[in-house]
Amino acid sequence: MAGGPRESELIDAFRAFATPLISDNLGRVPGAVGLRPFHKVSGAMAGRALTVRTRPGDNQFIHRALDLVQPGDVIVVDGGGYEGRALVGEIMTSVAASRGAAGIVIDGAIRDAGAIGRNPFPCFARSAIHLGPYKDGPGAINVPVSVGGMVVGPGDIVVGDEDGVVAFPLDGAATLLAAVKAQDAREAEILQSIRENRYQGAYVRAAASSH
Repeated sequence: MAGGPRESELIDAFRAFATPLISDNLGRVPGAVGLRPFHKVSGAMAGRALTVRTRPGDNQFIHRALDLVQPGDVIVVDGGGYEGRALVGEIMTSVAASRGAAGIVIDGAIRDAGAIGRNPFPCFARSAIHLGPYKDGPGAINVPVSVGGMVVGPGDIVVGDEDGVVAFPLDGAATLLAAVKAQDAREAEILQSIRENRYQGAYVRAAASSH
């Protein structure tokens, strides 16, 4: 699933921006709800989606996906939001990292939270639990999935940070990036105006413009 130079440049560019900025420019469509970082956050995760759909509490197809992962992939797992069994732990996240994955997103639970929490490899999930998974299937790889209510397609760009996870298709990503950069510049100006004690809120500006 390796992408070309344009895709790599876009992914690198999105890594510099916070997920709320990206989310604001996605029309505030439903995003991933309930997922949080369990790793030692040292920057944003960004990559292309290697999607997995699995039976709740079963990780057979995540193991299969690990054999397919390419550098820069984010393994995105639709586990149905089930939190009664951990789908991955320290060993599987270590395998993913060793194969160049950019991160893993689990709509379900993990285990070995202490070890994962000391590691910078990005891991997002709903919760942690000690109970291990089934390994019977069924499942599917590289199909559209839903994680936290957000639909993710194979090859979508996935970005994650302290605020959560967003995903969007490569098609239109350049236009989205331009909008994100513009909002980032506007917000930087607002913060500068606050520091200089010249900030006027939206209500004040609207009242001034009506005269």
